[in-house]
Amino acid sequence: MANVPDNRRILALVGDLMFTVKITEAAKRNGMQVDYVKTDEEFLERLKQKPRLVIMDLNIHTAQPVELIQSMKASEETRQISILGYVSHIQGDLKLKAQDAGADLVLARSAFTQNLPQLLKRHSGSL
Repeated sequence: MANVPDNRRILALVGDLMFTVKITEAAKRNGMQVDYVKTDEEFLERLKQKPRLVIMDLNIHTAQPVELIQSMKASEETRQISILGYVSHIQGDLKLKAQDAGADLVLARSAFTQNLPQLLKRHSGSL
């Protein structure tokens, strides 16, 4: 799937292997490809490719997701890219911080996993 057009790419800031597998499977079913990163630097470098969607684990310890959301939404070049975040269901404060920073949708991990196929279908342009 190396020749997937840029408008079918997802940039994912995800460190958990379980979520990586689920995201990859759902993306393949929707004709999309995922580029995984784990640090702020990797994220900012890959963001230059202007993916169709950004997925963020808001609990990742190797990056600063809320700050990355703020910088994306502050930039003319990247503010139109949709950001989908997920967080532990007990972290309402982190969910609000991400939404305030500009995340388009923040879900509890369980809701994210359950709705992932439909979410990616919506962003793939397949609807």
